[in-house]
Amino acid sequence: MGETATIAGLSLTRLEENAADRLARLFDAHHGRLYRLARRLSADSEEARDLVQETFLRAARRPASLPGGEPGGEAWLVRVLVNLCRDRFRRQAVRDHGRPLLPQAPAPPDPEASAVARATVTAALAGLPARRRAVVVLAELEGLSPAEIARLLGVAQVTVRWHLSAGRKQLARTLLEAAPDAAARTAEEVKRP
Repeated sequence: MGETATIAGLSLTRLEENAADRLARLFDAHHGRLYRLARRLSADSEEARDLVQETFLRAARRPASLPGGEPGGEAWLVRVLVNLCRDRFRRQAVRDHGRPLLPQAPAPPDPEASAVARATVTAALAGLPARRRAVVVLAELEGLSPAEIARLLGVAQVTVRWHLSAGRKQLARTLLEAAPDAAARTAEEVKRP
């Protein structure tokens, strides 16, 4: 009976080693892409690193939940990352709901037009719901097809196309609303000596 426990113990140890090796391979293969996605979905690089770390921690805590095969593992990691972003977005929305809206001071003028544009687009993306933002980022910035996005997020292609269409419309409205403010700031800067 002692041998059986030892054999079972060895089997368990091998399974744990296999799970650790698989997780290491997934990390090596996908951490860069997950970081880029997290960076586009989050407010800053530190939050993006935290999201990627939490994604892999969840995988390490429950290695049996990782689906078999390479595409399944990548899709699982992307879904976990997107869900973590959604959870953070919801928690932040709850925190912000109770705060009174304070008038924002105009942003200081930035000589780099591309930096202003990047900040404007980042702010517009932040206004999208988390899943819609993920779909738009994966399609527009990562260049993935709706089929690839559907596979990664575990949703139907029609859902991806719907989120993409709604996200583009919402971004267009937000950016058009921001355009008059940007034009007014530029006009003020030109008038200053």
